Amino acid sequence: MTSARDACMNGPEIIPRMPSWITAARPEVLEDVSFLSGAALAHLDLVLAREDVPQALLRDRLALRAAEACMIVSGRPERAGELRDAVHLLRPGDLPGPAGETYLAWRRAVDRPLSMTALGRALPHLEPERIAAWLDAGQGAPVARAARVLETVLSEAPRKDVPALILADTTLAQALGWEPLVPLLAAGLKRADLRKRGDELRLACHRAAITSAIETVRLAADLARRAAHLKGVAPKLRAKGAGDAVEMFVTRDAVAPSALPLPDRAARRLCDRLVDLGAVRELTGRDMFRLYGV
Repeated sequence: MTSARDACMNGPEIIPRMPSWITAARPEVLEDVSFLSGAALAHLDLVLAREDVPQALLRDRLALRAAEACMIVSGRPERAGELRDAVHLLRPGDLPGPAGETYLAWRRAVDRPLSMTALGRALPHLEPERIAAWLDAGQGAPVARAARVLETVLSEAPRKDVPALILADTTLAQALGWEPLVPLLAAGLKRADLRKRGDELRLACHRAAITSAIETVRLAADLARRAAHLKGVAPKLRAKGAGDAVEMFVTRDAVAPSALPLPDRAARRLCDRLVDLGAVRELTGRDMFRLYGV
């Protein structure tokens, strides 16, 4: 008999939607919310196990969402477009600025399997011993454990929202066995939630897990469809290096033509060709310094 997990992994045509009894529920009691967050995370776990989901691309786009959420929490004006520019248009010797640093931190956090080395790359201004001590604060079930880490970091270092959220999502990923981490809590928590403590913070984290798991399943389905289309048109591309370029598009949220393994003019022509084929989108709306993504 085929298990639910096998059916999920072997059916590339359709990624199952989150059940309506999860998406439509509006519980208020911690016990009910924690049950729904567990169900939502279990469904997401099945989706993340699918081979047709472009995992690296999904994590990179979620890193952008997490960085954008951090901008909102900190009261900064930068949104997705400005964050992409801050990182992808960075020239040698330039500094990315506070917004770019936040986005880079999230990108580095999702880029490699979870380890102290990976966290050190994402959070270079924190001592490894301090990171380890904060992670050790987590106890209990996955979301409660992540909420405890978040509370511990913010209690000891109230101004370190970004490290607190990265470590909370790291804790959640570790508890769920996800390698590398999949950002969820950062995008689902509001500014007021970070001032909560105890059961109120745990409740907020469970709600954030539900909201973000639902959105991540939708995003995974969309990216799986787009990545399949891009791979389907790849044989039509004649440019030398087109195969490597396609691989970049299915692993990165955004790509500048100058980053592609082709001469400048050929890279721009390839991007225009992919847009004409409906395989990638131009993300900036500009005539110059364009960025492209699936």
